[in-house]
Amino acid sequence: MAAPPSARRDRINPHFPKLVEMTHSYVYGDVWERKELSKRDRSLITVAALVALGWEAQLNSHIGRALANGVTREEIGEVVTHLAMYAGWPAAMTAAHVACDVFEAADAKGE
Repeated sequence: MAAPPSARRDRINPHFPKLVEMTHSYVYGDVWERKELSKRDRSLITVAALVALGWEAQLNSHIGRALANGVTREEIGEVVTHLAMYAGWPAAMTAAHVACDVFEAADAKGE
């Protein structure tokens, strides 16, 4: 599978081509294609990890990917709420704002 389009990745490609190549070939070409977990499950796990780590920029794109992989907005809400107890309130509140931004952008596009 090809990596999903990413303007952020395109931006860094001239300066970090190997990192972008590894993203395409290893992350999306290998890890995301393993059959042991569905892409939906991988998305839930990835969103949870990014919430816990507080990595907003990556969380933004992966929430969109999770929606495309069949995760519902309600499930994303539950992941964020659940992680408030384990990753911390600030991480969950930040993730909730990122998720709302993604949802609003999707609504604006009619998705």
